[in-house]
Amino acid sequence: MMKAEVIFIPAPGVGHLVSTIEFSKLLISRDDRISISILIMNLSSDASILAITQSLQKDVPDRLAFVDIPALDETIMTGLQSKGYLNFLMSFLEIQKTKVRDIVASILSRSVSSKLAGLVIDFFCTPMIDVANEFNVPTYVFFTSAAASLGFMFYSQSLKDNENQEIYEYKDSDAELSIPSFSNPVPAKVLPSVMLSKDGSDIFTNISRRLRETKAIVVNTVMELEAHSIKSLVEDENTPLMHHVGPIIKLANGESTSQGQLSNQAIISWLDSQPPSSVVFLCFGSMGTFDPEQVTEIACALELSGQRFLWCLRRPSQEKETGALPKNYENYNEVLPEGFLERTAEIGKVIGWAPQVTILSHPSVGGFVSHCGWNSILESIWCGVPIAAWPMYAEQQLNAFKLVKELGLAVEIKMDYRKDNVGPTVLVKAEEIERGISCLMDEESEMRKKVKEMKDTCRKATAEGGSSYDSAGQFIEDLMSNIRNKRGA
Repeated sequence: MMKAEVIFIPAPGVGHLVSTIEFSKLLISRDDRISISILIMNLSSDASILAITQSLQKDVPDRLAFVDIPALDETIMTGLQSKGYLNFLMSFLEIQKTKVRDIVASILSRSVSSKLAGLVIDFFCTPMIDVANEFNVPTYVFFTSAAASLGFMFYSQSLKDNENQEIYEYKDSDAELSIPSFSNPVPAKVLPSVMLSKDGSDIFTNISRRLRETKAIVVNTVMELEAHSIKSLVEDENTPLMHHVGPIIKLANGESTSQGQLSNQAIISWLDSQPPSSVVFLCFGSMGTFDPEQVTEIACALELSGQRFLWCLRRPSQEKETGALPKNYENYNEVLPEGFLERTAEIGKVIGWAPQVTILSHPSVGGFVSHCGWNSILESIWCGVPIAAWPMYAEQQLNAFKLVKELGLAVEIKMDYRKDNVGPTVLVKAEEIERGISCLMDEESEMRKKVKEMKDTCRKATAEGGSSYDSAGQFIEDLMSNIRNKRGA
């Protein structure tokens, strides 16, 4: 029997690793000829990140292996970190090429019966295309965000290469852009901050050029969710073959981490005591935090709304190390308004780390105030929970625009909010937050009906005969054809 070895190279970061592992498990479950090795890179020595990374590697199939790439010398890391995050990341990945090449050679030398079918890389990891070329195997991309965002990356690259225009020139502009992967004009105010500087724009332009060299791009999305975006990419003759295989998410049954099972049980017990669809869940991702002034406004909004709530509130990291995670507060009273916890004790609960999918799956949760990271969006739709969009960084503003303006699956709190170094962070007032929460929790809203319909659609897409199921099958066939071609050579 022909056996295929596939090597995945996710970008450093828990969010990228989670979906990579889940996609790898899906491929292995679909075809017993496939074995997968996932190469793990760590940017940070943060103990909580390392613990989460290790917990994700438990209870996986026999044909899924993890290979840790040795950490860089601390002196080299310190030197790289002085360049700014994106330049640091790309330099870090470039340095990893030699180590990756050696690991790939070692994996192949141990396997007599398997052939290397290809490298599957995160879109940040384009330097690894050079490694695949050395082994004369194709490169695939596993794109962990929306097809619309991928389309925006290609649009900004084409703008520079074909029209000599720079995307960063739209910083602070009121312009609206006709981006093929969006069905509506996109306001410049929701473009990713990272693309609104010359450095960031240059890096993403280079990434996009290299993505076009790959054999296919596998997107963690659903045809029925992003039909317009996928169609625009397929019709671009300069874009590689597309596969839409989502939603790839980690379901609640494996969500416990080093943060502790006891806190899980306390959260679920509290949710069990709440009425169906009555609780608004506030959570802003693994890196999402606010300063004390904004925390006060959120607290006031929750009191104004009168809604039951579960609020994941974490302390901004004080560490300068790249990628360090926020910490839990030891005492919430140090940041919350005086008496808030006592006044809301009957209807609300403030927590630190949150088992997000477990919470979204719970029948008492009726709405999700979210930073609109793509993984969180897919999890929320899978669970049938509508979103109030409060993006913070990366491509989250684009995600929020798509959800609110194009799909009608979310309401807006502040779609153009930014928490980065591009400009001053705006204080979102309690009244604005309360208005968004009230719209979110409206039981009769059209949005709520659309989310329930999309939940059913996404679940059908992953079942046998569904759009994502079939597209994943086509990707597997593509991988196996590489092995057949090698045997025939």
